Amino acid sequence: MSKAILASVAGLKLCDDEKFVLEQMQPVGVSLFGRNIANKKQLKSLIKSIKEIIGDKAIIAVDQEGGRVRRLAEPIWRGYASQYVLGQLPVSVTKLHAALIAQDLNEVGINFNYAPVLDTAYENTHEVLKSRCFYKLPEKYGKALAEAYIKNGICPCMKHMPGHGRATVDPHLGLPIIDGTDDELAKDIAPFAANNKLLAGMTAHIVLPQIDSLPITMSKKAVKEIIRQRIGFDGLLITDAIDMHALQGTMSEKAKRSLQAGCDVVCYCGGKIGELQELASQNLCLSDEAIGRLQKVQDIICGKQIDKPDYEKYSAQIGKIPAYVESYDATETLNRMQKA
Repeated sequence: MSKAILASVAGLKLCDDEKFVLEQMQPVGVSLFGRNIANKKQLKSLIKSIKEIIGDKAIIAVDQEGGRVRRLAEPIWRGYASQYVLGQLPVSVTKLHAALIAQDLNEVGINFNYAPVLDTAYENTHEVLKSRCFYKLPEKYGKALAEAYIKNGICPCMKHMPGHGRATVDPHLGLPIIDGTDDELAKDIAPFAANNKLLAGMTAHIVLPQIDSLPITMSKKAVKEIIRQRIGFDGLLITDAIDMHALQGTMSEKAKRSLQAGCDVVCYCGGKIGELQELASQNLCLSDEAIGRLQKVQDIICGKQIDKPDYEKYSAQIGKIPAYVESYDATETLNRMQKA
């Protein structure tokens, strides 16, 4: 049986130790990062080798939002606008954006995208997140983005429930505490509730003191009352990266606490062989409910590209894409910190 883990690997190809631990672990899939991607030929080869070990239905996931957060980057791949920019344009551009990215992902064998970002942007929203949020109407733009991905065989994963747009601390580096009113919480969760039929979603590493003293990802009360009941989400619930500094403990401790809280799958992004071995040694199995949710995701990722999108039309509508500074790219920044 597959382990309830989205694993990660260190480099451009699998080493023997990684092959062994993936065979032993049988994770539900693997998340890819900039360190895993050099060019199309190399990426196809890496994905092929992963699927040979954990199966053709494995989730091969990536953060390809557009804007600053994109693992398939220029000049090898086409450039894309951020969600913040998309939210200032007609919804049709957002649909085209998703169809084009789906085309890029399908070409190399990626079938799962950690998008859309449905956090609501506020004036004080942290730098790590603000440009990644839709400028307006995240529920409407998020739905358009997700539907275009699904139509083209890519499973979208909305993030980060129940919303950390009010956070002023980056969860990669610390634990945000959001002490707001019920009305403020209602505004934050509204985009997720409007998209609660999506088949995959990600938790936020935040604390809502009015709900629990534990981070959402590790809070049984928050997962049940806020994500499952108030948002009404019954899809595959994936943790944000458990290697973020917002969560305390060893990798296995954080994984166990997250699954015990009601998350379906743990996302591990560090790619360190020792930590992979630690996770593989634990009894981190999918629940019966998680197995059913995963099967629905697999139905999407077995689909194919339907649309034949026009990048020139897209480019004309979004204008010139800025040269994004890579000094603050979320998980990639954390990975570099951990190597220091």
